[in-house]
Amino acid sequence: MLRIKITILLIAITGYCCTTRAQDTVRYTGNTVANVDYHNGRLSPVIGVHSMQIFRANREHPDQADAFGFTYNHQPMLAYWNNTFYVEYLSDKVGESVPPGQTLLITSKDGAIWSKPTVIFPQYKIPDGTTKEDHPGVAKDLYAVMHQRMGFYTAKSKRLLVLGFYGICLDAHDDPNDGKGIGRVVREVYPNGKFGPIYFIHYNPKWNEQNTSYPFYKTSKDKDFVQACDELMANPLMMMQWEEETDRNDLLIPLHKDYKAFNFYHLPDGRVVGLWKYALTAISTDNGKTWPANASRAPRFVTSNAKIWGQRTSDSKYATVYNPSEFRWPLGISVSQDGLNYTNLLLVNGEIPTMRYGGNYKSYGPQYTRGIEEGNGIPPDGKLWVTYSMNKEDIWVSSIPVPVTDVTTEQANEVFNNLPAGKELEKWNTYGSLWAPVAIDKAPDGARALALKDWDKFDYAKAERIVHESKKLIADFTIIPAQNNTGMLDIEVQNASGDAALRLTFDSTGVFRAKTGYRSKNMLKYTANTSYHISIKLNTDTRFYTVNVNGKDVLTALFFAPVLNVNRVVFRTGDTTRFPDADTPTDQDYDQPKAGEPVTPAAFYITSFKTTGY
Repeated sequence: MLRIKITILLIAITGYCCTTRAQDTVRYTGNTVANVDYHNGRLSPVIGVHSMQIFRANREHPDQADAFGFTYNHQPMLAYWNNTFYVEYLSDKVGESVPPGQTLLITSKDGAIWSKPTVIFPQYKIPDGTTKEDHPGVAKDLYAVMHQRMGFYTAKSKRLLVLGFYGICLDAHDDPNDGKGIGRVVREVYPNGKFGPIYFIHYNPKWNEQNTSYPFYKTSKDKDFVQACDELMANPLMMMQWEEETDRNDLLIPLHKDYKAFNFYHLPDGRVVGLWKYALTAISTDNGKTWPANASRAPRFVTSNAKIWGQRTSDSKYATVYNPSEFRWPLGISVSQDGLNYTNLLLVNGEIPTMRYGGNYKSYGPQYTRGIEEGNGIPPDGKLWVTYSMNKEDIWVSSIPVPVTDVTTEQANEVFNNLPAGKELEKWNTYGSLWAPVAIDKAPDGARALALKDWDKFDYAKAERIVHESKKLIADFTIIPAQNNTGMLDIEVQNASGDAALRLTFDSTGVFRAKTGYRSKNMLKYTANTSYHISIKLNTDTRFYTVNVNGKDVLTALFFAPVLNVNRVVFRTGDTTRFPDADTPTDQDYDQPKAGEPVTPAAFYITSFKTTGY
């Protein structure tokens, strides 16, 4: 009997252990999902996220962009080295997989001011007569397209390598990462901002030193550079990122599967979590040398064929940043205590500006997110930094404060001129393009203020302040419009899902008005460079609010939409956007008129902002 009991106990323990191990995978355990009918997914935003465009495509005026006028810009990578942010991205002339292609680099010392792009890997001529097995095309006056899943590697010697891959597309639907491209190139980034020569670090089948245009890295006389390259190629976690473009039978690649866009991070016990597109995931117990035969889809993670990014954060937690839908919007973030169980879903970027230029396989939304890979630097601010493309057209970065949270118990009380320089917007969420920036600047009265400027016909500047959730709220702020004959500024009070209860507008005709259902109510005429102190007093139960301007009540009205609570005030220099949606055709084959032309600039300066409950 004792032996039987022991046997039963052992079976139970074994079954428990097997069940525990079977569940030992990345999974989503939260209850929030994104609603793709809204660009923000109706997700609650992480407090303090700053999203900024660092490259804006311009075909009409290439000198204002990359000097080439290329309008397909995608697949950015991020590193922090030598007290500098580096963003690498690939660029094609019009659309994906349509040559010519090249790779460019943008840098920043502070994450706020970014350089103009520099070509890091130039256009590459494919030898005439080049063919691919099972493809009828033959190369003639054809250039390569670039496609890299890995951008940077920081060696133990602290040398920074930047990498790219030259692929071949014989037509617009050919695959540059089918293992039949030319090979991977590498060069060094020097501390003085200059670059070393370009070498091939790895060839695909049929390509070698004799039929390519750059030398093999082993021929470099810089022994430390060669050693850094050797070190990179001896690291299986780095080689896993080469899997798509490299021949999939290559012995360098630890796992020969048709998985895409590998990303990894280490757990506290030393195991490595691997992530791929479609939220495929697996765990390696030997630092990436071997993997389970098959990855599995992370339970309850919702994401499609855009990349997913995962990393350990500065508070020793973990985060995944991805598009939590079958579309490439919104850009969301989930947080985990242990790197396996992700418990929430919050918003990083919920905006989709107008796609200005049509092109092959150009998808709407903020997509293909990448952060700073382990070993490629740690920014001193402790934030989680990510880069991504917008509409496969422009390049953006977002800085996400750590710890990641969407809740505050505080109200706001800010006079920007009195706050420490560089700290003024720590509690604000900002979204700004190069032509619609959000920043601290001098107002017409000389004081430092939160400035929203806009000369972008296809995008807007946006700043929002999240405060303690309330049923009764008073929001006081002072605004100086720099003009009254162009531009606009919407002011909305919203709930945590982004539903607006009320909207006030400084319009382009010099009228300060409010949305009252279908129609608008004019409150007053406003003049340029005049200070307006505005107080909004609201009650979500009665749905009434009062607007007071410079000490005088100018409106008492009902919300144009009901909400149960409010927790933020939003300032935006353009109308809210609802295109695209889930039913929008996948591909845009047209350009917007005057896509590269600015409009008349407008500016609005917020000098103070305060909220109180009552």
